[in-house]
This record gives sequence, structure tokens and C-alpha cells, in this order.
Amino acid sequence: MKKKHCSDEDISKFLSVIPDEKTALNVIADVKWQNGYTCTNCGNTNYCKGKSEYSRRCTRCKKDESATANTLFHKCKIPINKALEMAFMVCVASDISSYELSRQLGIRHMTCYGLQKKVKNCLADETENSFLSNLLSEINNRMQKV
Repeated sequence: MKKKHCSDEDISKFLSVIPDEKTALNVIADVKWQNGYTCTNCGNTNYCKGKSEYSRRCTRCKKDESATANTLFHKCKIPINKALEMAFMVCVASDISSYELSRQLGIRHMTCYGLQKKVKNCLADETENSFLSNLLSEINNRMQKV
């Protein structure tokens, strides 16, 4: 059986549309709140700008929510653009090993293993899969415009 892999062209296109952390956070925020904001604490739908970039603060209970909160990137310890690149690679090349991810991205093997496992769990979970599918769809749309 031939293994799928991310081509150099796929990676270079990805890097051209997600070149840094700011862009990655922007894409994640766009997808997370594409159907509008709802506070996870009180259910309010009104918000203002949060403390950090691309976060939102509930106008009722004042809870601040980052773009990565309650997503597979929640409490991610590596740069968010690298985490998003890794998720992209795992989804495109389902058979890629965590050792290969580590080699290509220059990130510790166990970090790659952990995030790869999270991505695969999201693919298996219907609720999380919709966020991941929408995220990949948004990235692919941006890549097609390049």
C-alpha cells in the first residue's frame, strides 16, 4: 500500500497562506466564530475585543476567550502556526509518522506525537471534526487563491 505524503508544493503553499502566528490565529478565529460568538460561560452573544489578539470578551460576564480555547489547539505549547501546519500535514498525509513530523518541523518527537494523536481523535469525533474540516477547508480555499 502506497503511503500518502505532503508534497513540497503543498507545504510551500500552506506556508505562503499561513506564514506566521498572527495569520494562523486569524484563520482559527475566523473558523471558530464563523457562525457568530456565544460565550461558553453564560451563553451571551454580545462581545467586545479581548485582552489578547483575536480573543473575544463577553459583554455580560466579562469572560475572555482566546481563538484557540476549546479547540484542538487549546493550551498548545508550540507556535500556533507550527501546530496548524502539523494538523494540516496529519490530515493530508494520514500515514505520516510522528518521527517524520518531528524531522520536517524541527519539533520534539513527543510533542508531535501528542498533537498528532489529538488531530486523529478530532477526526474520529464528529463535533470536533466539523471544526477541523472547516479549518482545512478555509486553508485549502486560501491555498487555491495563491
